[in-house]
Amino acid sequence: MRKIYLVPALVGLLTSVAAGPLAAQGAVPKQKAAPAPRAAAAGAAPAAAGTPVAAGATSAAAAETSAPDDKSKAIDGFRSAKFGMNEADVRAAIAKDFGAKPDAVRAQDNASELTHSLLYSAPELLPNGGIAELSYVFGYKSKSLIQIGAVWSKGTDAAITPEKLFSNANILRAHFLSEGFKPDSIAVNMPVNGGIVMFRGSDAKDRSVILLLQGTFENKDNNQRVLTPTSLLLFYVADAKSPDIFKLPPGQF
Repeated sequence: MRKIYLVPALVGLLTSVAAGPLAAQGAVPKQKAAPAPRAAAAGAAPAAAGTPVAAGATSAAAAETSAPDDKSKAIDGFRSAKFGMNEADVRAAIAKDFGAKPDAVRAQDNASELTHSLLYSAPELLPNGGIAELSYVFGYKSKSLIQIGAVWSKGTDAAITPEKLFSNANILRAHFLSEGFKPDSIAVNMPVNGGIVMFRGSDAKDRSVILLLQGTFENKDNNQRVLTPTSLLLFYVADAKSPDIFKLPPGQF
């Protein structure tokens, strides 16, 4: 069974995204044709399925075009599941949102982070998007909801294709760009190890949404790195910088 981890993946991801644009790497998802990439601006229309996405990052000034001045997006969870809920409340939220029967929701523990998760396979989380596996992670100390994730891959849906993953990523990125996140928190099309951050944004309380397209890179002509997507990950995170997971106290070893 796939293990659900909160960090170090997300903390490392936030750090690498905050480091600045990596446009020079020229990473693009692999499609039928992959012309030389061009830097993407925040206000530009998202690429349609079948076209490459250029690596780059939004600047704070450019991102302001997609966010109202003082009405930034509030991230309190996903659908009926809200950060801070206990397991019973989250189970009820999953049943409400998806009509899930109790035996369709699976439990999983993380032995290293000492967190607990609920998993549910959701068909058509996105229209025609394939089956996604949802994960609801409860904190080590609080025992309350600290993260919600969704994953699309061959592991969740045998019929999913790289083109479908890319299409899902474009749809979600376009949606999040219109949602009004803090302008200085928004980043798009950022290459990281093993993939591209299609979108990252935070609200006034630094709760974050992260959309990551994972895959394998190939080096093409003109030092262009092309990504063949293998999975799409979406995270809603209450506190990615200081998550509620087990850590050894300083000085013990």
